[in-house]
Amino acid sequence: MTTYFIQAFIYLLAAVITVPLAKRFGLGSVLGYLVAGVVIGPVMGLVGQETSTIQHFAEFGVVMMLFLIGMEIDPKALWAMRVRLLGLGGLQVTLTTAAGMAVAWWLGLQWQTALTVGLIFALSSTAIVLQTLDEKGLSKTEGGRNTFAVLLFQDIAVIPMLALIPLLALPGLKGSSMPSDDLGLSLVVGLPGWAHALVVVGAIAAVIVGGYYLSRPLFRYVVKSGLREVFTATALMLVIGIAALMSLVNLSPALGAFLAGVVLANSEFRHELEANIEPFKGLLLGLFFITVGAGINFEVLVAEWGTVVSLGVAVMAVKALILLVLAQVFGIRSSNGWLFTLGLAQAGEFGFVLLTYSVQNSVIPPEISQILSLVVALSMFLTPLLFIVYDRIVLPRYRRSRNDEREADTIDEQASVIVAGVGRFGQIVCRLLRANSIPIVVLDHELEQIENVRRINIKSFFGDASRPDLLEKAGIEQARLLIVAIDDRDRAVAMVKHVKKFFPAVWVLARAFDRGHGYQLLEAGADDVMSETYHSALELGGHALTAMGVHPMQAKQMTWAFVENERAHDAQLFEAWKEIEEGINFSPRYGELFMKLEEALSTSMQRDWDAPKPEDVPLWTPSDKD
Repeated sequence: MTTYFIQAFIYLLAAVITVPLAKRFGLGSVLGYLVAGVVIGPVMGLVGQETSTIQHFAEFGVVMMLFLIGMEIDPKALWAMRVRLLGLGGLQVTLTTAAGMAVAWWLGLQWQTALTVGLIFALSSTAIVLQTLDEKGLSKTEGGRNTFAVLLFQDIAVIPMLALIPLLALPGLKGSSMPSDDLGLSLVVGLPGWAHALVVVGAIAAVIVGGYYLSRPLFRYVVKSGLREVFTATALMLVIGIAALMSLVNLSPALGAFLAGVVLANSEFRHELEANIEPFKGLLLGLFFITVGAGINFEVLVAEWGTVVSLGVAVMAVKALILLVLAQVFGIRSSNGWLFTLGLAQAGEFGFVLLTYSVQNSVIPPEISQILSLVVALSMFLTPLLFIVYDRIVLPRYRRSRNDEREADTIDEQASVIVAGVGRFGQIVCRLLRANSIPIVVLDHELEQIENVRRINIKSFFGDASRPDLLEKAGIEQARLLIVAIDDRDRAVAMVKHVKKFFPAVWVLARAFDRGHGYQLLEAGADDVMSETYHSALELGGHALTAMGVHPMQAKQMTWAFVENERAHDAQLFEAWKEIEEGINFSPRYGELFMKLEEALSTSMQRDWDAPKPEDVPLWTPSDKD
C-alpha cells in the first residue's frame, strides 16, 4: 500500500510542478504532462513497469472526453457534419493508410504488416488535439470543426481495424506473439458472423434507447436523494457501464460513450453531468499524457534513435502533406487549413492499442513494435510544438497578410468625429452617433469588421487608424473628437500619444481593457477613458442587488455610490500605479490605497439609505429590457 501512495505522490508532484510552468511559458498543458512523464520515467527512474498498466486505466479519460463532446452535439448537428465526417475523415484514413502501407512495404515489410502499420499511423491523437483546441479556444473555428470530424471518424474506424487485424496474421510470428489478457471477457467470441452482428447492433441500440428512456428516470430518482456524491457516482457508473458494454462486444468504448453523450445532449441533467465528469476527465487525461512520456524506452531510443527520428519525421510529413491536399480540396483555406494540417499530423493513443493487438495476433514482430511505439510517442510529443508554431508563426502571418494584401482605402470624407475601431465596442458608439445625425469617419484595420459594419450601412474605411497619414486624411486636424476603440492595447496608447502631441485640441475618448490599460491611456493624454466592462458590470450588479430583495431605487443609489467612491480615490490610485510602472514589483502604497477604497465602499454600502418616495421609484424593473 505504501508503494501505491508513493507512486501516486510522484505522478501528482510531477504534474503540479511542470504543467503550470509549461502554461506560463505558453507551451500548453499537454506538453507539460509529457515532460513530467519523461522526467519521472526515463530521466530519473522514479516510475517503472507500472506505467503501462496505469496507461490503460488513464485511457478512460479519452472515453470521458468523448462522452462530454457528445453532449455538446445534438443529432441534428451530427447529421449536418456528415460530409466532413464521411468524406474528409474517410479520405484521410484511406489515403494515409495507403501511403503508410507503401512506405512500409518499400522498407521491406510483408504486405500484411505494412497494411497494419498504415492503419496505425492513419490515426491521430484525439486526446491531445481536442484538449489543445479547447484550451486555445479553437474548437469552434472552421479548422477546429473539421479536425473534430476527422478525429471522430478515426475513432469509429478503429472498430473495423480491430476486426481486420486478426485476419492478417503471419504464420511465422505465431510462436512469438504475446498472449492476450482480455480474450476471456467477450460476448461475441465464437459466435457466427450473423450472431456477432446482431449482438453489436443490440449493444448500440441498448446505449441509444437506454440513454434516451431510462437515464432520465434514473437521474430523477438520484436527485431526490439530495446527495451530490450519489449523482457523481451515477454519472461515473453510466460512463463506465457503457464502456464495459462496448468492450464486451469488441467495440470502441470511446464510440459508445460518444453515442451516449449525443443521446443525452438535450437532457435537463446535461450541465450537471458535465460538471461532475469534467474533473475526472481532466485528471485521467493528464495521467495518460504522463504515462506516454514515462513509457518512452530510452534504451531502444538510444540504440535506434536515427530510425525513430527519421520515421517520426517521415510519418508527420506524409500525413501533413495528405492533410494539406485534403484541406485545399474541401475548401479549408488560409490559417484554418494549417490548423487542420498541423493538428492532425501526429499518430495517436489508439496506435498503442493497435500495436499491442497486432503483436498479440502475430501481425507485427515485437522488435518492430517497440520502434513503432517510440515513433507514435515521439509524434505525440511533438504535437504541442506544432500548435505553438501555428499560434506564433502561422496565425499572425495570415492575419497580417490578409490585411496587408489590401492597401488602405482612399478616404474621401472628413467629419468632426473620427472613430478608430468598429468591433463590438465601437459599433455601438457608431450607431448612437449616427442615430443622432452626427457625421463620423470610421477606420479599422480588420477587413472582417469593415465588411460587417458596411452591411448595416455604416460607411467605413479600411486602414490602420494608428497611421498618422490616414488620420490626417480623415481630418484629424479639424476634428473635434477622436474615439479610440481599436482592439490593440499598445496601438491604442501610441495613437493617443501621437494625437495629443500634434493635435492637442482634439478631445480623445478611449476604450480601456482594464484598470492598468486605462491608466496607460490617461498617462498618454486621453481626456476621458472608459473600461469596456465597467457600466455593464454595474448594471448587472444593480440587478443582482434587486434580485436579493433590495428596492430598485436603493440598488440604483448604491451603484451611484460605488461610482462616486471610485472617482474619489481614482487620482490617488493613478499616482500609486505609476510606481508599479516604474519597476516596483509591489507598491505598498497601491495596496494600501486599494484596501482603503474597499473599506470606504463597505462603509458607504452599509449606511442607512433613505426610503424611496413613490414618485422616486424608477420606471425600470430588473425584468425590463434595456
